[in-house]
Amino acid sequence: MIIAAAVVVALIGSLFYFNHQVGFSHGSYTQNKIFKIVKGDGNTTVGKNLEKDGLISNDWYFYYYVRSHGLLSKLYPGEYLLSGNMTIPEIAAIITNPQKVYERVTFIEGWTAKQFAEELSSYGFGGDAFLALVKNPPAEIVSQFKVFSDKPKDAALEGYLFPDTYYFSKEATPEGILKKILQNTDTQLSTDISSIAKAQNKSLFQILIMASIIEKEVKTDADRVLVSGIFWNRIKIGQALQSDATLTYILGDKDAAHSGAQLATDSPYNSYQNKGLPPGPISNPGLASIIAAIHPQDSAYNYFLSDLKTGQTIFSKTYDEHLVNKAKYGL
Repeated sequence: MIIAAAVVVALIGSLFYFNHQVGFSHGSYTQNKIFKIVKGDGNTTVGKNLEKDGLISNDWYFYYYVRSHGLLSKLYPGEYLLSGNMTIPEIAAIITNPQKVYERVTFIEGWTAKQFAEELSSYGFGGDAFLALVKNPPAEIVSQFKVFSDKPKDAALEGYLFPDTYYFSKEATPEGILKKILQNTDTQLSTDISSIAKAQNKSLFQILIMASIIEKEVKTDADRVLVSGIFWNRIKIGQALQSDATLTYILGDKDAAHSGAQLATDSPYNSYQNKGLPPGPISNPGLASIIAAIHPQDSAYNYFLSDLKTGQTIFSKTYDEHLVNKAKYGL
């Protein structure tokens, strides 16, 4: 009888422990992580993947929970934001709810705020409302981020939208999306960048303007720092930047070169007609272009163009040499 009683106690204890682990155990991964369920993944596969990612302690606990709660056929494909700090019931509640699926949205370096908005709209988010916030940001949003410390009061947020891959829940609002992007901008643009800019008697806003032009003009790191040196030197000697990228921003085209009539376009963003930097960024630059803007490379060059066939940047020292290159490359 003593042995039988001990066995019963052991069984009850084991059952209690098992149920406690099913309901209250945690995984080893304590940070947030995107977890993906692909169409066709079975319950066993999902459980094993959750355990492998450190989101649960044991896939058997997970399988028991979904089976005992009638959830075996209710796991919904998609991408979810999970953490090992969650319990199995909490995780199950999320991955069986299609409203908790996260959309993976990628914004490309050099895109304008309008292109960001169009991409958001293609995923069913409020792109127009997002763009309205970018053009006229509420003071409540601006005050939350240190990256805006030297932003002119009336400036829009063009240039401050850090290009990256983001995950947004189906329920995300335009304001929530904008804040998530700006949190990343704050993280990426460390205080070191602002400090270096200040040491150069430049504002972060000016660096972003220059970076936004560099982003649209050239594609390699080596070319970026050279073009940065050319542009900053032109400003120093009082020469217009003469960037076709600023005209593209005004005209909304994709032309690498523009006609004489287009060069005369009346706009403060026309860097052929106006010296110095335009009044604001013309795109949202990536980190490489921002670094190039703050670390220009001195050279003997003062002109450059891009070979339309290869994309190679051709540099020249004098205007006459530049004209020869334009004829050579059909520009």
